[in-house]
Amino acid sequence: MRASSHTIARSTGALLGDRLPASGWRTRFAPAPTGYLHLGHLVNAIHVWGIARAFGGSVLLRVEDHDRTRCKPEYENALLEDLEWLGFAPDEGSVAEFRTGVTRHRQSDNGDAYERALAGLERAGRVYPCTCSRRDVLRVVGDVPAGEEPCYPGTCRLAQRDPDATRARRVQLDAESVRFDDLLLGAQEQRPAAQCGDVLVRDRFGHWTYQFGVVVDDFDQQVDVVIRGEDLLNSTGRQVLLGRLLGRDKPPQYLHHPLLRTAEGRKLSKADADTSLRELRLGGATAAALIGEAAAQCGLIAQARPIDAAHVATLFAS
Repeated sequence: MRASSHTIARSTGALLGDRLPASGWRTRFAPAPTGYLHLGHLVNAIHVWGIARAFGGSVLLRVEDHDRTRCKPEYENALLEDLEWLGFAPDEGSVAEFRTGVTRHRQSDNGDAYERALAGLERAGRVYPCTCSRRDVLRVVGDVPAGEEPCYPGTCRLAQRDPDATRARRVQLDAESVRFDDLLLGAQEQRPAAQCGDVLVRDRFGHWTYQFGVVVDDFDQQVDVVIRGEDLLNSTGRQVLLGRLLGRDKPPQYLHHPLLRTAEGRKLSKADADTSLRELRLGGATAAALIGEAAAQCGLIAQARPIDAAHVATLFAS
């Protein structure tokens, strides 16, 4: 496996220190329980906890189980066990809270918040029902290159569908550019209306989408800094716009870090059954060894060495 071309060296610590809030800010670790955690998730945990601990932030644990067709309780239990074994303890949304059910940080429990947010957008005239499937969209826009997404052409916005025809809803986005400064990748500019079109916020089964849930949650839970893999960079502009429509005038700061990839250049994936932390653990690997291996593979250190979770902040110290 190899790291992405972008790396965070220790010398960037001073840069992050200058650009992050002085203290009291919040980030989150937000896995989806659709499979077992792998080394790619561990890379994200290292960045989230390491940067938060190095620069005065706190970490919220959120389980993003909006996809009710793929999320399973056994995967949630496994990811909680993996975090405990690795030594990554959140400051809010503790493992104990999830196990006892006393938490507001599981997306499947946040339906009321999403309904309120959608109702506000409906009152503003931004929401319309959509009966289009992915196949319908591709029939209009044609095939798209591998790794790219089709841009929704606005079919149902123009057709003005009956609201009772489907549970699916889209939010109309204005044709505007979104500029933001990624803490690692620098100045970015995106045009979501041209990139993805109007955003689907609830699907035909009544499930809330990732794009909507994450924006509502980050706003409600006062997440100041979003630290995630660079595969989600293209989602940022639309999420900033959605947040603005929901009343969030000041969006979070963003940092998109390198991904781990296979020798063929494919990112690690639960769907592709890439080796899980659980398998590596059962094979005799220690938590410190896995953290060190993940840190080396994503370019944080030159050579793998054991690193305890309590010491990941040193990887980002200036």
